[in-house]
Amino acid sequence: MQAAVEVIDAEGIEAVSLRSVARRLGVDAKALYNHIESKEALLDAVAGQVLSRMVVPALAGDLRTDLMAIAHAFRIAALSSHREAAVLVLSRPVESLENLAPLEVTLAAFMGAGAEPEWAVHAVRTTLAYMTGTLLREASAGLTLGADDPEIAGPREATLVETGLPHVALAAPYLSRLDHAREFDFGIKILIDAFVRQLEQLSSSKRQR
Repeated sequence: MQAAVEVIDAEGIEAVSLRSVARRLGVDAKALYNHIESKEALLDAVAGQVLSRMVVPALAGDLRTDLMAIAHAFRIAALSSHREAAVLVLSRPVESLENLAPLEVTLAAFMGAGAEPEWAVHAVRTTLAYMTGTLLREASAGLTLGADDPEIAGPREATLVETGLPHVALAAPYLSRLDHAREFDFGIKILIDAFVRQLEQLSSSKRQR
């Protein structure tokens, strides 16, 4: 798996094959079939290995605090490798039993705050969808309009102002600049606030019955 990551870092995901990994290891490609059944299985294993770097935080007992800690730990783990490897992690299913610790602690955070199991699963999936999309954009430089480099942001701001679109021009100083960590936190906080409010409403409804 480490050899596969090295191939990804050097040549990109498309360059990964059992042959290219074997060449980096200095062995015959046929020998790898004793350990991995296919390229797809290898890529899944690499994704799982990268995500396994996530340091699962201990729960503090406060949903806001716990979800922010889990989200930050996930972001650090997902982006801990080269950009290409990060995209691999975020775009492949990682559902092996070895990687269920983050799921367990997230479900525990929700259920400890009063969520029913089904509601907690919906909340986990919603959170994961947001984090995956946001981190894929960060890792692959997807559509953002903004940049964290002032030398790029400045010209972009001027271009946006010159579009003649009044609201775009007003927002140009903010559209042209992008702090990925701040953007990540902005969305996560909105999600967490929504979760907390809905759980409070559900709890209140139960008490009134």
